[in-house]
Amino acid sequence: MNGSKELQVRPALAYASGTADRNGAVIDTQGFVGVMMVMSVAAIAAGAVTSIKAQQGAVANLSDAADLLGTKIDLAADDDDQTFIIDIAYPTERYLRIVVDKDAANAVAESALYILYGAKNKPVVQTLADTVTFECHISPAEGTA
Repeated sequence: MNGSKELQVRPALAYASGTADRNGAVIDTQGFVGVMMVMSVAAIAAGAVTSIKAQQGAVANLSDAADLLGTKIDLAADDDDQTFIIDIAYPTERYLRIVVDKDAANAVAESALYILYGAKNKPVVQTLADTVTFECHISPAEGTA
């Protein structure tokens, strides 16, 4: 099995540190069963109030964005250098995004990726110019990389 034929990876949030809330890029889930929203954080300040959640909508720019019930994950001050995943299978709307809610007083640095899965049309195109570079190696021989 070759996972790269089944999955598609797309950026959601570039690495950045700050105190402002952030909306992830809008991801189009058409042609996929679902999407995992994978976010990694650096140090979280003591007392910081930070959470992530998923939103969806039918409009491509998510002007109709609505929170998805039960997707909120609260990040604790001792969750430094951890990864958090929200998995949305069979979304009821086509467009989704991850949202980072911050308290506007404590900076948190984060980045996020989307991993679309359950592709209905295979193989999946991975490379996206100036965004995602992809290589697949099946049973590579040992030697200079």
